[in-house]
Amino acid sequence: MRREKQVPRADWRKRCEDAGFFYHSIGGTYWDETACYAFSADQIDRLEEVTTELHKMCLDAVGEMVRARRFTEFAIPAEFHEVVAESWQRGDPSLYGRFDFSWDGEGEPKLLEYNADTPTALIEAAIAQWNWLEEVRAGCDQFNSLHEKLIERWRAIHKRLPQGAALHFACVRDNPEDLGNIEYLRDTALQAGLDARFIHVEDIGWDGPAQSFVDLDDSGIRALFKLYPWEWMVRETFGADLARSGMVLIEPAWKMILSNKGILPILWELFPHHPNLLPAFFQPGRIEGDSVEKPLYSREGANVTIRTQDATRHSVGTYGAEGYIHQAYAPLPNFGGGFVVVGSWIVGESAAGIGIREDSSPITRNTSRFLPHYF
Repeated sequence: MRREKQVPRADWRKRCEDAGFFYHSIGGTYWDETACYAFSADQIDRLEEVTTELHKMCLDAVGEMVRARRFTEFAIPAEFHEVVAESWQRGDPSLYGRFDFSWDGEGEPKLLEYNADTPTALIEAAIAQWNWLEEVRAGCDQFNSLHEKLIERWRAIHKRLPQGAALHFACVRDNPEDLGNIEYLRDTALQAGLDARFIHVEDIGWDGPAQSFVDLDDSGIRALFKLYPWEWMVRETFGADLARSGMVLIEPAWKMILSNKGILPILWELFPHHPNLLPAFFQPGRIEGDSVEKPLYSREGANVTIRTQDATRHSVGTYGAEGYIHQAYAPLPNFGGGFVVVGSWIVGESAAGIGIREDSSPITRNTSRFLPHYF
């Protein structure tokens, strides 16, 4: 694994926008093709193996949490405990997720966290870097089967939806990154043959007499893919109506366990000393040496504290009211361009590709740069 400097394509902005990737410059520089990352085939094989194994471990962990009714450790509201359990027991289908690793290509990738409910950076991982590969590194390969696997997964999910139901796709208004990701996912669903319709979260209504969520045409929403966190939905006014509506939700309710930093100490409890896990606990003071404190619910690196012998680094935010977990610190590699995180995607049951993020800070944020890769 190495970082290589590159000359950006003269028309890279147009090439990104032609692919629907309009938020390529959020934060000033987001998509960054002044460099790329090169891997060996063996390194790619290792990432694929680790991602597949961790996915299976996470599913085992959900099964154990449901069996033992350990929902309060994840700050899931009591009225949704049974909703989560029934969703798991029904086998409600999941589309995707992204594991974030600290890894420099040597030794074992270490799991930092699992983005299991609303992972983004998808269109850049699936489309933008593939287009870059074809134009800049023709003849090389890339760990990237995201597009094909998303279409394949939508076909499988389609069979689980109510017969004849449209699948609505929702994100919040005035968020270009969320809109770009949701429209890309909607496009893959259309290619899979689904009736895929867009709606902003703010435009979803509730029809009390019909006990149904509705779109702007007052048509019942029977199935919904939402790029909107479960932990927000269950705490909002309409949250109490989710279970009674009968609406199929993707990601499903059981993902409330996996999309929570509480899964990190649970994985360490169930699979102690696993080579791809870092020691993690709910209780403070159990980590020997450098550590990281993460809120149970946190997004875009908010409210994370890194404590090392040399310094304490903290990111501000609005999270933490529900509690924290404490994880051993795995320093992010720095190849001369910034601190690097490898994001590895799972689609359905299959590892599907990676995306590389860089930042001047060891805390990765939504504006951290995305760099393409090849092998």
